[in-house]
Amino acid sequence: MEIAILLLPLLASIISGFFGKYIGDRTSEVLTSLFVSISAGLSLFIFYNVILHQYENNVVIASWINSGSLNVNWSIKIDALSSVMLVVITLVSALVHIYAIGYMSHDPHKPRFMAYLSLFTFSMLTLVTSDNFLQLFFGWEGVGLCSYFLIGFWFKKDTANAAAIKAFVVNRVGDFGFALGIFLIFYLFGTVNYSEVFSQISQIIDKELLFLGIHIKAIDLICILLFIGAMGKSAQIFLHTWLPDAMEGPTPVSALIHAATMVTAGVFLVVRCSPIFEYSPLTLNIITIVGMTTAFFAATVALVQNDIKKIIAYSTCSQLGYMFFAAGVGAYNVAMFHLFTHAFFKALLFLGSGSVIHSFKDEQNINEMGAVYKKLPYTWILMIIGTLALTGFPFLSGFYSKDAIIEFAYLKGNTTGYYAAGIGILTALLTSIYSWRLIFKTFHGSYNNKKIKIEEMHESPLVMLLPLVLLSIGAVFAGFLFKDLFIGHSEYNNFWGNSIKFLNPLSTEHPPLWFVLLTPTLVLSSIPIAYYLFVKNKEIPNKFVQLNKPLYNFLVNKWFFDELYNFLFVQSSKKIGLFFWKIIDVKIIDKFGPDGISSFIKRLSIKASKFQSGFIYQYAFMILIGFSALLTFLILQ
Repeated sequence: MEIAILLLPLLASIISGFFGKYIGDRTSEVLTSLFVSISAGLSLFIFYNVILHQYENNVVIASWINSGSLNVNWSIKIDALSSVMLVVITLVSALVHIYAIGYMSHDPHKPRFMAYLSLFTFSMLTLVTSDNFLQLFFGWEGVGLCSYFLIGFWFKKDTANAAAIKAFVVNRVGDFGFALGIFLIFYLFGTVNYSEVFSQISQIIDKELLFLGIHIKAIDLICILLFIGAMGKSAQIFLHTWLPDAMEGPTPVSALIHAATMVTAGVFLVVRCSPIFEYSPLTLNIITIVGMTTAFFAATVALVQNDIKKIIAYSTCSQLGYMFFAAGVGAYNVAMFHLFTHAFFKALLFLGSGSVIHSFKDEQNINEMGAVYKKLPYTWILMIIGTLALTGFPFLSGFYSKDAIIEFAYLKGNTTGYYAAGIGILTALLTSIYSWRLIFKTFHGSYNNKKIKIEEMHESPLVMLLPLVLLSIGAVFAGFLFKDLFIGHSEYNNFWGNSIKFLNPLSTEHPPLWFVLLTPTLVLSSIPIAYYLFVKNKEIPNKFVQLNKPLYNFLVNKWFFDELYNFLFVQSSKKIGLFFWKIIDVKIIDKFGPDGISSFIKRLSIKASKFQSGFIYQYAFMILIGFSALLTFLILQ
């Protein structure tokens, strides 16, 4: 069963990718969707067994590497943590596959697209079911490669190619740190298997290393390097710039990669390595600071974006920040709970935005929309459900998981925890404002599109709406149903077992009532405020922009990160490249190397050719000189 979950998406990818032109578009779509759906069904069954029977297993498929002390198996590790990820990945992937049948109906390369989706699913499953760092790294690089394929799927668009390259390069920066972390783990422990590494962690707590001329604890260095990898994959601040640009890919790609699966790989890595991170308070504080900064940064940028998909992309970036600062305060189970609920409502929002874009014939600017809630009633209702869940509306899934993160940060009781809780509350308010701005400008107010008449607007087909309906069920009920299982304090609740390590047990206290009520109150009050600002009195936002032009430019240019990186890295790299090309390569290596030698031989040949005059007396003279030189040489010998 475990092997089937892993290999069915791979088989679907191979069939659709290599034989798609023989079996046809429809067969490719149905086959890939069916195989991934079977994986989803089997994943739900395993999750059910884990809940009821604390099921654990480690299925060794093959011995992968045996070299010296390096012994690595290709295996499928099933425990509470991987079972949650299996459900998230396969369920969202299956629904995205089905949705893509309708969304990509006019694309001429459907088999290739479905093959990429299935290959991505296989890579992600490989990542989360690994029992060692090397297999995890294989899956890690696999999802990075597939994201390059999928973001740049419409390769005839220059912007799509640029976005794919950007995602690939930025992720390589994080992956370099991750690879160094794995090398260091093998250097210190002689193994990369989770169980063997985790059992030896306590032995190196006081060990110090000299790294880049700095004395640093080995445990801190390992954790920092691993977290750098997580920052790249999960688009945390400084390594986040690829995520919004990745919206150049088709909308199903946005839902699969950038809402539920690939970007959560970094969170999964930190939680999986909790037995390591628990011994490094320094790194946990860094994770908390980076997480809360990312949450706030992305929320501020989302306030002024006009591209419907980029608003949701920055929302993803912000919610990932929540997950990281939950892990940073030691609430790994709460981070996983938010990861679980977030998958449903964020995939719902991305696919809902795809339905809107589909109806507007590829228009993504929310300023070119409006007043279509009667024309797109199902999409409108489903998008509102996703928005309510995202903003933490009482009793929907986001309410349980996001508020739990803020509460546990507060209960941490230290300065970092209090700051994280405060930033979390402020970010929740900003999230609610930009989310309702999207809804009101897209579906309400006046109709602003000049290219399409409002009478031509129509709802998306059933094959696109059905996945939205199923995701909306998770967005509504996932938090309520799984709250006690994931973060309950009951002595009978041992769901996570050994998959998460808590060196210091989480607080079982309750925060003050005023604190518990603060976030929901702000979230609820923001709805009428957003309605007034973006529907009733649109002049107020415009006046605010005019009065705060520098702030608006700062936000609309995404804190100028792209411009800064362009100046520091891109332009300087180009200048270095031009110097090595035009000076070192052309004027030195080529001039004194192949070009110089060939030029010398050419000149020599031209001189020698002058002796080929055709006059016998000249040939006789040359023979005489040559004979004299040879005779002189022989005499001197």
